[in-house]
Amino acid sequence: MAKISPSEPRAGQRTEPKKPALASPFASAVKARPAAETLPPAIEPKAPAAKARRGGKPGTSKALNAAPATEPRPAQAKAPAPRRAERRTSSEVQTGPAPAEHPRAKPPKPIEATATVPAARPETANNAGLPGAAQVALAPLPAPDVEALARNIAQAIEQGGRVLAAYLGPRESGEIKTTIADEIGEMVRSIGRVTDYYMTDPQRAFAAQAALTTQFIDLWAATLRRLKGEQAKPVAAPDASDKRFADAAWRDNPYFDFIKQAYVLTTRWADDLVKQADELEPHDRDKAQFYLRQVAAALSPSNFLATNPELMRTTLAESGENLVRGLKMLAEDIQAGHGNLRIRQADARAFKLGVNLAATPGKVVFRNELIELIQYAPTTPEVYKRPLLIVPPWINKFYILDLNPEKSFIRWAVAQGVTVFIISWVNPDERCADKGFDSYMQEGILTALDCVEQATGEREVAAIGYCVGGTLLAATLAYMAAVGDKRITSATFFAAQIDFTDPGDLKVFVDAEQLKAVEARMAEQGYLEGSQMANAFNMLRPNDLIWSYYVNNYLKGKEPMPFDLLVWNSDSTRMPAANHKFYLRHCYLQNDLSNGRMTLGGKTLDLNQVTIPVYELATREDHIAPARSVFTGAKCFGGPVRYVMAGSGHIAGVVNPPEKPKYQYWSGGPPKGDFESWVAAAWETPGSWWPDWLAWLTAQAPAKVAARKPGGGKLEPLADAPGDYVRVKS
Repeated sequence: MAKISPSEPRAGQRTEPKKPALASPFASAVKARPAAETLPPAIEPKAPAAKARRGGKPGTSKALNAAPATEPRPAQAKAPAPRRAERRTSSEVQTGPAPAEHPRAKPPKPIEATATVPAARPETANNAGLPGAAQVALAPLPAPDVEALARNIAQAIEQGGRVLAAYLGPRESGEIKTTIADEIGEMVRSIGRVTDYYMTDPQRAFAAQAALTTQFIDLWAATLRRLKGEQAKPVAAPDASDKRFADAAWRDNPYFDFIKQAYVLTTRWADDLVKQADELEPHDRDKAQFYLRQVAAALSPSNFLATNPELMRTTLAESGENLVRGLKMLAEDIQAGHGNLRIRQADARAFKLGVNLAATPGKVVFRNELIELIQYAPTTPEVYKRPLLIVPPWINKFYILDLNPEKSFIRWAVAQGVTVFIISWVNPDERCADKGFDSYMQEGILTALDCVEQATGEREVAAIGYCVGGTLLAATLAYMAAVGDKRITSATFFAAQIDFTDPGDLKVFVDAEQLKAVEARMAEQGYLEGSQMANAFNMLRPNDLIWSYYVNNYLKGKEPMPFDLLVWNSDSTRMPAANHKFYLRHCYLQNDLSNGRMTLGGKTLDLNQVTIPVYELATREDHIAPARSVFTGAKCFGGPVRYVMAGSGHIAGVVNPPEKPKYQYWSGGPPKGDFESWVAAAWETPGSWWPDWLAWLTAQAPAKVAARKPGGGKLEPLADAPGDYVRVKS
C-alpha cells in the first residue's frame, strides 16, 4: 500500500488522473527522504496573520520590499537560549459540499486550471520618482540583534558538527555501507541517455539550446522592463497550486521574480527534452523523468536561505535562532534514522497506539511468527452470521483502517453489525528472511481462516484485501479454487493490483538489472529496510513530502503539526527478503498472476477459477494501483464482479467515512469493454462508497446471530488490540 499522496482533489471536484510521478518503494538505490491515492496533502504552516499586498490572501507574508525596518536590539550580556521549535499550526483544506443530485451516466470531467499571475507592481511611495533600477531597490530588511546573531551562528556551527557526526558515525563504524556511487550512477546513466540522444544529432542539440536561449532572452527583457518600473507579463509562471512560491516577494520583487521564473523556465525546458526524446525506450524515458524530477525539486530556489525571501526575513527577524533550532532537529532526525535522514512529517508525541490511534476495542486471539489475529468487540446486540477477515498490506501497518473513531473503517464496520477480524503482520527481521509469498499465504491468510472458524464456529467467511494484501488474497483465492477450499465466499479488493501490465509510478524501478541489485542488498541482511521503502514512496511527491518539510523543519526551525495520518505514514515496516523478491519478480517484472503462470503451494494459479462474488474498488487518482490497472485485473476473475471507482487517491479514496465524506464514487456494473467506455457510462454518486459496499456484502448473507465477544469461542485472548507486532519500530 502506498504512502500519502499530497494532491488529493477536493470534494465533488472532478479531475482527470494526473500524469504519474515515478518512483520505487523497493529500490534501496533511491534514498532522499523525505507509499497509498497514495497519502493526504503535505501540511503547510500558516503564515503570520497579516494582510497581503496587492489583493493577496490573508495570512501570507508581506513582500520583501515592503518589510518594515526594525531597530537593532541592545546587546545582551548572555546569548539568548534558542527558542523551542515552533509547532506548525493545524489547518484543514476547505472543501465544497458534495453535489445534491445523483447525475446519471455522468463521467468525471477534466478541470482546466489557469494560473493567474498579477502584473508587476506599479510605483509606490517608497520608490516613486526614482530613476531606473533605484525604483525597485529593496526596502530595509528586519534588523537582527547583532550579538545574538553572532552567538546563534556559533551555535548553528556547533549543531552542524553534530549533524555531520550523526551522519558519518554509522558509516565509519560499518553499520551503514555507503552506496552513494550506485545511487548517483543510476541517475547519471538515466539522464545521460537523454543527453546522448541530443548530442549525437547536432541539429537536434542546436534546436534544444536555441529554445532555452530564446526563452531566457524574453525573461531578461521582461525583467529589465520591471526594473525600469514598467509592467511585464510573466514569461514562465509557476503553477497556481505551487506553494513554494506563495510569498508575495516572489511576485512583487523583480529580483526574486527573475530567480523564480528562471527556475520554472529551465525545469520545464528540461522536462520537455525528456518527453520529446521519443526514440528512447519508454522505460528509460520514465526513469530519466523521475530522476530529473528529483533534481529539479532539490534545486528549487525556495530550498535555499540566500534565494528565498521568506527565509531571509525569518532568519534576520529571529537573529538566526531558527537555524539553530532547525539544525538541532536535523541532527535528531539523522540519529533517529541511524545515520540516514528520517524527516519528521508530524509531531508523533500527541499520539499513542491503543489510545488515540488503532483504538477500536478488541483482542489478539492468535499469534505465530508472521501474524497476530485481532478480533474486534461487537457494539450491537446482533451481528451478521458471516464474519469478515481483512488482509492489510505488510508494507505498512494495518491501522490505516483504524486511525481514529471518525476515520476508522473497522470501527464503522463493527457498528454495522459485522464481526471483524484483521491480520497484523509482523515487522520482520533477519529471522524471517526465508518467509516467502507461500509462507504469507499458508501462515497468514489460511491460518487466519482456521482461527476465525475456531473463534466463531463459522466456516464461511468474507474477505477484504488492501493493496499488496489484495494481491496476496487474489493469489490465495486461486490456490483455494485449485484445492477445492470454499471457505471464502466473497472477496473485496481495496486499490489492489492483480494485473501488472500498467503498474503505475513504481514501474520506473522495475527492470531485471535493478531488481538484481535490490535482491543482492536484501541478501546481506535478510530484509529490505523500512526506511528505504518509505524514502522511495516520499520521492513520488518530492516537493510536498520531502522539501516542504526540509524548509519548514530545518530552515524555519518549526516542528510539524500533530497529524495521525502522517504519523502512520512514518511508521514504516521491513520486507522479508524471500517474500519481497517473489513479489517483485513474479508480479511487477513478469506479471505471472494474471497470466496464469504463478505457482504457490505446488499449484499453478488460475484466477478464472475464482467464481465467488467480487467487489473491486479502485481510486481515481491512484498512482500506485491505477484505476485502469485495477479495471484490467478485475476481468481476470471467473465470477460476478462489481467494479467501483472512488474519488481521490490510494489512501483518501479508501478512507472516506460516510459521516464526513470528502469524495464521490462511480459505479457502472461489471468491468467490461475498455476503461474509458466504462467511465463514460458510469453513475456518479456523492459521498462515501462504504454504504454501497455494505449493501453488497450483506445481501449475500443477511442472516444474523447473537453478538460474539472476543474469547467467547475456542481461542483465548492473548492481548488487547492493537497487539504487540504493530508496536515494533523499524
